[in-house]
Amino acid sequence: MADQPPTDYTEHRLTTELVYDGAMLKVRKDSVRLPDGGTAGREWVQHPGAVIIIPLLDKNTIVMERQFRYAVGRHLFELPAGKIEPGEQPLATAQRELIEECGYTAASWQHLATLHPCVGYSDERFELYLARELTHVGRALDEGEFLDVIPMAREEIRQAVFDGRITDIKVVAGLAWLEWLDHAQPVT
Repeated sequence: MADQPPTDYTEHRLTTELVYDGAMLKVRKDSVRLPDGGTAGREWVQHPGAVIIIPLLDKNTIVMERQFRYAVGRHLFELPAGKIEPGEQPLATAQRELIEECGYTAASWQHLATLHPCVGYSDERFELYLARELTHVGRALDEGEFLDVIPMAREEIRQAVFDGRITDIKVVAGLAWLEWLDHAQPVT
């Protein structure tokens, strides 16, 4: 079975229609040709991509944010993150967002992964970075942005994920990556 090539289930776009053109998101309705020759409709969201930063104050403390998220109607604990601007490199976005939101620069940056959080309906991607050797320089929030910066112990974050106080997938993914890195090479 391992010798056989994987089956190709690629769907091919026949038509596309822009249903909504927002400031950040675009919604499309496409018609696709299925692998068996049939056709189907696909509704999906185009997103410019985003970065997630795991800012380590030390090996056991992560700089977190607490902010109100309108779509879910509550305050959430999150990792710093932000949308990639047109023409901007993901690392530049991460560096910009860490200063704007948290007021830190980092001397060491490591790209950990590219993640796709919503593959069933969006092309959104997250570029996950680990930021170390932080220096506080003061923050400059975007207009209309309100959040608290809260350093949290990794164990506190882990417990909050397990008991449901932290539900943001960016935090869950970031914490999992730190755990995997600890097993591969301890984070310092």
